[in-house]
Amino acid sequence: MTWAGAPTAAKSYAIVMRDLDNSNLIHWVIYDIPASATSLPQNVDHAYRPSTPAGARQVYYRGSASLYGYQGPCSPSTVNTYEFVVHALNQPSLSSLNSNSSTRTAAREIIAATIGSARITGES
Repeated sequence: MTWAGAPTAAKSYAIVMRDLDNSNLIHWVIYDIPASATSLPQNVDHAYRPSTPAGARQVYYRGSASLYGYQGPCSPSTVNTYEFVVHALNQPSLSSLNSNSSTRTAAREIIAATIGSARITGES
């Protein structure tokens, strides 16, 4: 995933992935992505603090997979719409979040700090 054109005041980024057809279920949250970043690599580590991008943190997904990191589309019997939103944030770190924060809490904190965003949706 790559992005460009962020507000010049951006101090970090966060990405939130939701299943729009399943009560806005949050599949993935990664935040504290450095402002110098313009992309994420494939296969970000399934860890609270992944090795790349340096400084980033992920929220533990408490669902069928129960893991830190990306939990991709996996609707076995329906076609669902998924949304990725890249948020440009007004602070370098969301220090109120930690390894026990829920996806919903993280999403609220991210929205509160957002100064710009871009989204992409698709079906699976």
